[in-house]
Amino acid sequence: MKDNSKHADGQSALFANFDVSTYDEWVAAALASLQGRPLEKISSQTYEGIGLRPLYHQGDVAELAHLEALPGEFPFVRGTRADGYLAAPWLIAQEIAAPTPALFNAALRHDLARGQTAVNLIPDMPTRDGLDPDQAPPGEVGRDGVSLADLADLAAALDGVDLATTPLFLRAGAAVLPLAALLAAYAARSGQDLGALRGGLEADPLGELARRGRLPLSPAEAYDELAQVVRWAQASAPHLRVITVHGYPYANAGGSAVQELGFGLATAVAYLRALQARGLDVDTAATRMQFAFSLGGDFFMEIARLRAARLLWAQIVQAFGGSETAQKMVIHGRSARWNKTVTDPYVNMLRVTTEALAGAVGGVDSLHTDPFDAEARPPDDFARRIARNAQVILQEEANLKQIIDPAGGSYFVEWLTDQVAQRAWALFQEVEAQGGMLAALQAGFPQEQVAAVAAARAHNLARRKDVLVGVNLYANVDEQPLAPDATDYAAVQAERATAVAGRRRPEAARALDGAPPAMAAAIAAAAAGATVGQLTAALRRGYAKDGGTAVTPLSQQRGAEPFEQLRAHAAAYAARHGHPPRLFLANMGPLRQHKARADFARDFFAVGGFEVVYPQGFETAEAAARAAVEAGVTAVVLCSTDETYPDLVPPLISAVKARQPNAVVILAGYPKDHVEAHKAAGVDEFIYLGADCLALNQWLQSKIMGR
Repeated sequence: MKDNSKHADGQSALFANFDVSTYDEWVAAALASLQGRPLEKISSQTYEGIGLRPLYHQGDVAELAHLEALPGEFPFVRGTRADGYLAAPWLIAQEIAAPTPALFNAALRHDLARGQTAVNLIPDMPTRDGLDPDQAPPGEVGRDGVSLADLADLAAALDGVDLATTPLFLRAGAAVLPLAALLAAYAARSGQDLGALRGGLEADPLGELARRGRLPLSPAEAYDELAQVVRWAQASAPHLRVITVHGYPYANAGGSAVQELGFGLATAVAYLRALQARGLDVDTAATRMQFAFSLGGDFFMEIARLRAARLLWAQIVQAFGGSETAQKMVIHGRSARWNKTVTDPYVNMLRVTTEALAGAVGGVDSLHTDPFDAEARPPDDFARRIARNAQVILQEEANLKQIIDPAGGSYFVEWLTDQVAQRAWALFQEVEAQGGMLAALQAGFPQEQVAAVAAARAHNLARRKDVLVGVNLYANVDEQPLAPDATDYAAVQAERATAVAGRRRPEAARALDGAPPAMAAAIAAAAAGATVGQLTAALRRGYAKDGGTAVTPLSQQRGAEPFEQLRAHAAAYAARHGHPPRLFLANMGPLRQHKARADFARDFFAVGGFEVVYPQGFETAEAAARAAVEAGVTAVVLCSTDETYPDLVPPLISAVKARQPNAVVILAGYPKDHVEAHKAAGVDEFIYLGADCLALNQWLQSKIMGR
């Protein structure tokens, strides 16, 4: 043992006990272990186009300028506050899915007493479109959000909540001016101090356009409304941010972290320019803005993206001439939808936990973690509790409040931060070269870029190169699905429409008749009882009737959906026939000969909801064929070894077809030298590592179920 005393170079004796290896020595050892294969064999490529190596060292970050900055210093890679979360942790801002204001308020007050620290109010789509319940399309009222029609509704939703101490996030959609008017009227009526109000109204017209493909007004008119609300907030609610740039439309369409960031920055710059053109300076515009990013399953990528976002936004605002305060990006994080599943939904608990950790380590200012059942139904109290407690544990037990920029100094994270920043900046410049974000959306550029990444993700999921546990791998055919959403939305709409129609007063909106400024008049009308529909119609009375904008929408999707459709088809078949679709494993020879491929086949077709008959090994093809017919199945998977297949395939297929002429025969494996011979003998398909699991399950379902 070496001496435990302190060494002259400052290193402790603990490190002196170990030999120091160089990077070149590590490379040599790695190559030796790879036995002649190149180092690239243990490297990987991300959807952001970044090649990842297995090891990083100090030389990888030697030229990075941002390493010189401390937390709270430009360019704010390490956070916008010098003390990190020491003085105040990130806000636990859980969304609450409830169709009516009363139900929302009951759940909100329950959750605020149990760890939630901010209100995250998502109105339903009609409200965000500026429609009252009796004006909304059937089935939309209360679905995916709270129905808010007037001041009475907002008061019911926020009853008992002190907005001076509890920040409020209110998703405004395309109705920011009416909802801002309701909020101002509510504050006045309830005695709440607007000057103390924190949070955001979350207006994002370009984000709505990207996600839905349309806006009910022109971009110029949307920007006019934004400018009015920004001026009101600057004067009356100085801590309230009224614009939120949402990266969700890009991430939830399958886009990469770089795409979500690059297109988000381009959107924010479009808003800066639009507000400047309407007489607002950059400091006013930037300090009324925040960003909302999805947090997906690539842990280090999410951390790097959040750090890169702060770096790039600081540089952008600096280039516009903004102050240091305006350069500080405010970030809300939200669990991504892309990787969430309806099948095996409890795995979602694990997914959102790592996503919440990435958000906290990356330095979000507020965070929503999805309940495990959010994709299947409105989450119940148990699901909300588990999701909320994921954040509470990170704050109170993992002590992440006590560490400032825990990822700072990591060679890998710092290098990855720089790589994400470079690629996001290049994408941002591409959008700028096309004339900005609106022009790019109209040309279909973001849609094409995101669709290409989504297609690559889908390809890899189908071949199980990417894994969604419980969906395309380790599927449980005996799983009991979650109870579906039992809400009667037709009844909700009828009740809401009747209630609002009974309260609606035509004279309430008359304060808006030719009485500028519109914001002040809108607040007066809201206080008098005007509904969102009335406010929207009155405020937009002078707008061009054909002023709406349309683009090709981004396809909002989850990676699991095609696989979930397989399971749904299998469940429907089981409901009709009393059992799921079945297939038979023709396991040939002793256990060691067939088990590996039999287990593979069972898992492969469990993805499609198949019930797999898994017998002991057979000595002869005749015995296997007879057992398959007796089991009453018409799909047989032959499981053995490449060496035995030439002798097994012809007699097995002959025996099976003699008894079941329409039987499907699948070979477990892909013996390249004999594939054509096996096809000629009657093999219909092959399953193997890298095979298209989705397509083969779809094909087999069509063969057995006739769909």
